[in-house]
Amino acid sequence: MIKIAYHPIYKQPLPEGHRFPMIKYELIPEQLIYEGTFEQENFFVPNICDEADIRRVHTEDYIKSVFELTLSPKAQRKIGFPLNEALVKRERMIAQGTYDCSLFALKYGVAFNVAGGTHHAYADAGEGFCIFNDVAIAAAKLLFEKIIKKVLVLDLDVHQGNGTAKIFELTTEVFTFSMHGKDNYPLHKEASDLDIELETHCDDHTYLEILKENLPKLLIDQKPDIVYFVSGVDILKTDKLGKLAMSQQGCKERDRFVFETLKKERIPVVVVMGGGYSPRIADIVDAHCNTFRMAASVYS
Repeated sequence: MIKIAYHPIYKQPLPEGHRFPMIKYELIPEQLIYEGTFEQENFFVPNICDEADIRRVHTEDYIKSVFELTLSPKAQRKIGFPLNEALVKRERMIAQGTYDCSLFALKYGVAFNVAGGTHHAYADAGEGFCIFNDVAIAAAKLLFEKIIKKVLVLDLDVHQGNGTAKIFELTTEVFTFSMHGKDNYPLHKEASDLDIELETHCDDHTYLEILKENLPKLLIDQKPDIVYFVSGVDILKTDKLGKLAMSQQGCKERDRFVFETLKKERIPVVVVMGGGYSPRIADIVDAHCNTFRMAASVYS
């Protein structure tokens, strides 16, 4: 059974200007249930992540300032959201959801978090709509508990996973792979274990050729026990921030290839949403739902 973490906390009132980018998290589960791809029993609501789990990844001072809502205005502007208790609770639910999905993926082969991919969060700071790094928190806990020995972060969001790369730069048990837009945010890129920079207007053929050349080799070389797939749909040509030229069909083919490759190698995968900023919310939701649809097809 494919298990999917979702977060009803999103239905709480949001600050002015943030409703549009957040509404996709409500619409994705509704669409998937409406069309019959999944049923209500596939979805679960995670609890709040323990502070001890966050502390394996983030610094004491940073955690304290987030929990007490004392981050400086400058630090909050860098994140992009004004801090409040509901937002902090949401971030902790997302982190717990990604960890819970890790356990479900190890059992069933694949699991989803309808959120997550907060890959711009550093150990001591947040940025780019990311406060706590959910993939880093989940991976660090699995390693601490000795449930797994090796992690591959497959970050296919259009933006480099800079926070994740920096957090794990000295951790040999985690291999970070980021395939992202060369001329895109963040301006300063960190060093992932493998970075592939894509030229502006990169199309379906070029993108998929690069992915198909690199992912199978990485799985052979790294032999991961689990993969975290940051499945951002901001690679689409319609995306306001992406700068690539991928079609909806090309994005679907990306997801199909990832799932078929990982299933063939019997490597569990946790899928987190990442970004998506097309002007039409329908394009964002459909592209994200395609990732779920591809998994449902491959793992049926």
